[in-house]
Amino acid sequence: MRLVKSYDLASLSVTHSAGSWKLPFARAKLTVVQEYGTFLWYIDVEGVTDERLLSFFAGTEEIDVIVEATTIGGRRLQGDAYFHPNPRHKAAAIRGQGELQGYSPNADR
Repeated sequence: MRLVKSYDLASLSVTHSAGSWKLPFARAKLTVVQEYGTFLWYIDVEGVTDERLLSFFAGTEEIDVIVEATTIGGRRLQGDAYFHPNPRHKAAAIRGQGELQGYSPNADR
């Protein structure tokens, strides 16, 4: 059985060994996929206006971050991830690594 859920985000911040940033964005969507006992999550971010942030991650090999996010509905989530910037399109893909604290598939029912 495959379960895919998406959530629009109201806020998003990342913490890296070099600092912490609150990401200014036009749109951010969290997607959670559960299939046959596996769990993965990712966030696609569009309209990132902090060009220095995107440049920083584009210039480093250390892209591991801690993500803190709040959904439009007020759910607070946190997890380890990898930050993949796309400076040209003012976007980023954040790929989750392991557990997403605060997430429960049954909370939406």
